[in-house]
Amino acid sequence: MATFTTTETPEPVPLELAESGRARRRGLLGRDGIEGALLLTPASSVHTFGMRFAIDVAYLDGKARVRAVRTMRPGRVGLPHPWARSVLEAEAGALERWGVRRGVRLTIRADDSAPEDG
Repeated sequence: MATFTTTETPEPVPLELAESGRARRRGLLGRDGIEGALLLTPASSVHTFGMRFAIDVAYLDGKARVRAVRTMRPGRVGLPHPWARSVLEAEAGALERWGVRRGVRLTIRADDSAPEDG
């Protein structure tokens, strides 16, 4: 499993990667929660139809910098962000606890490899 950090995260956050079309379409549907976060890539928008819980959504540019953060209740459609290259999803409230906010850059480490700075 991958992880991500920011300058404010006390320890790496578990990160699931949804890189295939099927994985991106499924996202967090059918789940009751998630430990850590899910990164949909490539992606520029999300919806929460069929979701069982509210989520935080961070839209990331091509350098893994957070350009926007939203909290979405179930049954909503997020507007597409043309500049977004990936979308980070987590349970509502989690991104704030981890210091993920507009302007912050994520460092993503995929399965014991060197950090990816986007």
